[in-house]
Amino acid sequence: MNILTIIVSVLFIFTILQDGFETVVLPRRVTRRFRLSRLFYMTTWVLWSSVARKMRSGNRRDLYLSYFGPLSLLLLLVFWAAVLVLAFALLQWGLTSALQAPEKHATFGTYLYMSGTTFVTLGFGDVIPLFGMGRFLAVAEAGIGFLFLALIVGYVPIIYQAFSRREVEISLLDARAGSPPSATELLRRHYRNQQVEELVRYLCEWERWCAELLESHLSYPVLTYYRSQHERQSWLAALTTILDTSSLFIVGFEGITAPTVRFTFAIARHAAVDLAQVYGIPPLNPKRNRLSPADFAQMRAALSEVGLRLQLGADAEQRLSEIRRMYEPFINALADHLLLNLPPWIIASRTVDDWQTSAWDHLAAWSPERLEEITHIIIDHRKKMPLARGHEHPHTHEHQGEQPSSDGNGRATSL
Repeated sequence: MNILTIIVSVLFIFTILQDGFETVVLPRRVTRRFRLSRLFYMTTWVLWSSVARKMRSGNRRDLYLSYFGPLSLLLLLVFWAAVLVLAFALLQWGLTSALQAPEKHATFGTYLYMSGTTFVTLGFGDVIPLFGMGRFLAVAEAGIGFLFLALIVGYVPIIYQAFSRREVEISLLDARAGSPPSATELLRRHYRNQQVEELVRYLCEWERWCAELLESHLSYPVLTYYRSQHERQSWLAALTTILDTSSLFIVGFEGITAPTVRFTFAIARHAAVDLAQVYGIPPLNPKRNRLSPADFAQMRAALSEVGLRLQLGADAEQRLSEIRRMYEPFINALADHLLLNLPPWIIASRTVDDWQTSAWDHLAAWSPERLEEITHIIIDHRKKMPLARGHEHPHTHEHQGEQPSSDGNGRATSL
């Protein structure tokens, strides 16, 4: 009997079971610094992202990075199963359990084979334990293997359901804020017809999205590695756009009061800070200012075109800079760690939204890009229309196309 082998194998079994429970079953973030799954993701991501950092930004690199989330989840499950199989084989070998096997002298390979067939409940019966402790361990391993497979069946759908709920709002943001999204474009497109209530209500919906993002991504950190369908979309870009937009509302617009936007800003910043803490990433100052003085002036002019004028005059830029310091270091750290692009405050040149692009649009006589132009024409036409004159008798002209005429005495007659 090898005491050291037995101790190591028992330690492996309890470590894997604890890590699997905390990762799959426990609905809260574990603050303990050493976790097997955490070490697994730190190691694999460093190796995977080191290759991506040498690639040029574009569809090819984004496609390569998109494989990591699903593949790492499968590798983690395989890793757990492999360690459990090895641990039970070491335990049986350390106890020198008597086996009935085709070979006369059981080797460690024989114990490993028996452990593997028992864990996945194959039950070939060619290698079986003969006495009490060995049989008990075989039954225990079969039960753990069955439970492990059940957890996998339940765990994977939960991950993809959370991913799907996250991506719905990100897809809706494309037509509302552009591709990539920007706070300036989100405000311009919503306030074009001066419907501020609709805009504030929309930001309140994002308050719930940020709360769901915080809850799901803290419980299942692997979701942070799942990338969106399009290169110019991501959960971090959406979160940053909401933070930028909320910051502008906190600075304030003339004639607009939206105190509830502060709640959206609070939960969005909470999500950014906590997700950065999950990876132990310190706040990172940006290499390049996302909103230079020239960009701020351009953004201010673009918002003024639709009637949105910032308060505080010349102090608005300073006030906005103070608010940005509350969250930008954290989103910069997440963007650098996950290799995600942050959205601009204002798009420098006109871009086509993702919903406007397809292989057929280039050849079609009708282009979705014209919808923007037509919308502007309709809104301008409505603003210029005179008000209808009231108190007009509904039966003045009974039939369309009839014109009043007069007889020789000047009395009106009908044609």
